[in-house]
Amino acid sequence: MKKLGFVLLSSALLLTACAVRFEKSTDTNDSSKVTALSDDKQKLLDKATADYKTFVQGQIDKLLTDTEGFVQLLKDGKLEEAKKAYPLVRMAYERSEPIAESFGESDVKIDFRLVDYVDENKTEEGWSGFHRIERILWEENTTKGTESYGEQLVNDIKELKAKVATVEVDHKIMLTGAVDLLNEVATSKITGEEEIYSHTDLYDFRANIEGAEKIFQLFKPLLEKSDADLVKELEADFKSVNSLLDKHMTDKEHYKLYTDLTKEDTKELAEAVTKLGEPLSQMGKFLDGE
Repeated sequence: MKKLGFVLLSSALLLTACAVRFEKSTDTNDSSKVTALSDDKQKLLDKATADYKTFVQGQIDKLLTDTEGFVQLLKDGKLEEAKKAYPLVRMAYERSEPIAESFGESDVKIDFRLVDYVDENKTEEGWSGFHRIERILWEENTTKGTESYGEQLVNDIKELKAKVATVEVDHKIMLTGAVDLLNEVATSKITGEEEIYSHTDLYDFRANIEGAEKIFQLFKPLLEKSDADLVKELEADFKSVNSLLDKHMTDKEHYKLYTDLTKEDTKELAEAVTKLGEPLSQMGKFLDGE
């Protein structure tokens, strides 16, 4: 409605100014500038949303491939290898949560913890997904009993992949998703509630941060035109959070167990993520404004 009102107003002004050549020229030039800016912004938004869908589809493809390898380890009875692979496999899902979680039924099948499942008035008997397998691997210390859940998980991810291919990505979904990823880390995942059997929560933290940072990077060309200071602040805050996570890595891809962190460690992480969330939430006012 704002755009339509502007066009009508501009047309009226131009008609009124026909007798005054200088005014007509000035009004026309101003209108062209606004239109050019609007067109440029729309192109950047369209590119960001298209690139984000490509990114998410790539993550789901990786999730499927990695999960198939993980399930083969389960079938082969390779307990320790399966335990080592589990948190790495899950990272692709955690990076793409803004879209992946939007399909509620698939999220229930793939990523629900037992407490979440029971909260929906469901019985434990129907519970499946990554966390069902996680409990068997760590609580029972065996791969026996995971085979059927593994096969079901692969099929559920294939179903998710098909759904993601049909989704229409809107920049507002991306904005909300980026902030939600950080809120989830800072308020709930920071307590260690996600991976209660394996305590591999730091992998989830990193993947959530990477997912949010990807969204920021896609919007960065547009944000730089609106508020270069905000861009610099976000870059610094992302660097700070990633540096903290780097401190807890045990090699190039693995992390300490959540239970190995001190209270100061978790507090430091929570504060850094919260600090990052504040400027990240400001992206909307520049992307939604005319």
